[in-house]
Amino acid sequence: MIAFLLVLLIGIPILELYVILQVAHVIGLLPTLALLIAVSVMGAWLLKREGAAAWRRVREALARGEMPATQVADGALVVLGGALLLTPGFVTDAVGLLLLIPAVRVALRGGVRRLLWRWGRRRLRVVDTAGTVTRSVYTTRVDRGSVVTRPSDPLPPSRQTPPDGVDSPGRG
Repeated sequence: MIAFLLVLLIGIPILELYVILQVAHVIGLLPTLALLIAVSVMGAWLLKREGAAAWRRVREALARGEMPATQVADGALVVLGGALLLTPGFVTDAVGLLLLIPAVRVALRGGVRRLLWRWGRRRLRVVDTAGTVTRSVYTTRVDRGSVVTRPSDPLPPSRQTPPDGVDSPGRG
């Protein structure tokens, strides 16, 4: 992981500087700067347009009662693409433009969903009182036609309160 971060933090800027210098050598300094600025402005516009569309698709999926996993993965790729477009440099601009193309996002969507799933599973692990890692954060049971969700590590019996409408010992 550290080697990957070193490549990101050191290797990519060096590559970007090399490509900028090569382009400036071919077309000149001022056209190169103008091209970098134009691509950044275009990237900001594309990020706004595609980001709004991705957000609209997430809201529509939620309104239909669906889990918006595909839409969230698309949104993550759009945000990454926009951030790369706003970063000065031709290599990051090329990758950012690719990420804003819907067909490319479809090809990358499965990998992004798996990555987000793994990240979420690591973040949502719970350590119980014995020190073992459990995989579930919540337990769910159906009671009289309604779903009751509680944390998987219950409170001590003296501090538990049953959900509304459920009779318990000692209560009227």
